[in-house]
Amino acid sequence: MPNTSDKKIEPTVIIIFGANGDLTKRKIIPALYNLFLENHLPEKFAIIATSRTKFTDEKYRNDLLEGINEFSRTGKAKKEQWAEFSKNISYQAADIKDVASYNEFHTRITELKNEWKENPSVLYYCAVSPDLFCTIAENISKSKLENKKDSTRIIIEKPFGKDLGSAKTLNEDLLNIFDEKQIYRIDHYLGKEVVQNVMAFRFANSIMEPLWNRTHIEHVQISVTEKIGVEDRGSYFDHAGILRDMIQNHLLQLLCIIAMEPPVNFDADLVRDRKVDVLKAMRKILPGTIDNIAVRGQYGAGWVEGKEVPGYRDEVDVTEDSNTETYAAMKLHIDNWRWQGVPFYLRTGKRLYESASHIIIQFREVPHNIFNNDERNLPKANRLIISIQPDMAIKFQLQSKTPGLEMMLNTVDMTFDYSGKAKTETPEAYETLLLDVIFGDQTLFMRADQVEAAWEAVMPILDYWEKNQMTNFPNYPANSWGPENAEALIAKDGFHWINIPHKKK
Repeated sequence: MPNTSDKKIEPTVIIIFGANGDLTKRKIIPALYNLFLENHLPEKFAIIATSRTKFTDEKYRNDLLEGINEFSRTGKAKKEQWAEFSKNISYQAADIKDVASYNEFHTRITELKNEWKENPSVLYYCAVSPDLFCTIAENISKSKLENKKDSTRIIIEKPFGKDLGSAKTLNEDLLNIFDEKQIYRIDHYLGKEVVQNVMAFRFANSIMEPLWNRTHIEHVQISVTEKIGVEDRGSYFDHAGILRDMIQNHLLQLLCIIAMEPPVNFDADLVRDRKVDVLKAMRKILPGTIDNIAVRGQYGAGWVEGKEVPGYRDEVDVTEDSNTETYAAMKLHIDNWRWQGVPFYLRTGKRLYESASHIIIQFREVPHNIFNNDERNLPKANRLIISIQPDMAIKFQLQSKTPGLEMMLNTVDMTFDYSGKAKTETPEAYETLLLDVIFGDQTLFMRADQVEAAWEAVMPILDYWEKNQMTNFPNYPANSWGPENAEALIAKDGFHWINIPHKKK
């Protein structure tokens, strides 16, 4: 998040396409409201919300208030604060496929310019189905809507394509209308507080650099596990799968932050250059090796917290013989000087035992054990555990002597815990990302070449899995840690998946 104390914020108009959707009510408006409460929004701002459904401004604002009261981290809105914020929200029913509808946006932006006596920044937020991104961009262009390179931005949500070919086409179409510096591709994981702190932890502390390489690190694990199933996303998910939905974007971006070289400074393009370097250095996955380095799974029925839950194929809008994976694990290598020979293990899945996101840096064992050979007394390898959710913490696991007369070792934790240390309430990811868009800071957003490089990395697995269907789906029960061969994937290298218990609330 940029430092707002020393920067002038230009007047801003935010046009939200898909204003009647869940994303707007659950994330976008609560994020903007919280930014308003904490004085991060410009003094002059307007939110123009649009979708096909007809609403009065009052009815739409009341619907948004219900979302604020349910989803905002700051709790229920106070009447006076909501009134002050919501007076800047207007609603316009429109068919976003009809270029004539955009004339009203033009009229409203012109009115605001005259009222404010300043030219505003204009943000177009595409909170819609990905197949409409280019339609919106084209209609902005055709209608001569605001599109100044220094003050106009378009925001799009993942998925950025469904494969390498469609991602290239999407980028080409958007870049025919907007410059790269105007395009903000949101991956909300990059806006999470702990994820941002990884860069500070790595590059602001001199003690880390000598350790952050193949000499001292044995392997890296990145896990994003979910207790829930596909819920109401069956129609989308059955055409996507977990590899597209999670690994191609979220997990690979976490990998890039862990593995990237230090940028010269914190300039957005320099940071993103180093992330692209990581993706380009990833070892190419050959078709004949995929069964040895990647595992897929699909959940069956089971019991979760005392309730019986259906298997994936029995979920709403999922085909009864679906071969879509709901679990994926893989081993990747980065062929460069820093990481040669260090395996990176990624896993993610639905209907697993616990919802958690963490990164584990496993360091090598001590080169010589001076303690006795009693199994209980062997020093264990050090670990750095970066917990993203549900707990937010960075933890070092070290070895220490247990108090007493004997030389007995025990693992102790050195922990930075956000819940106990942070002096201010942690902002939601969308707050961070939306403020960055307002300021024109692209550091936490994916660039076109970064998106394409991530697709290129996983395409061999996607192609192989689509051509070679599984015959044993479902292959793991709900409320488990996934298919057995996922454990075998990492066990054959002498390791095991590390599950971090989190604090009970």
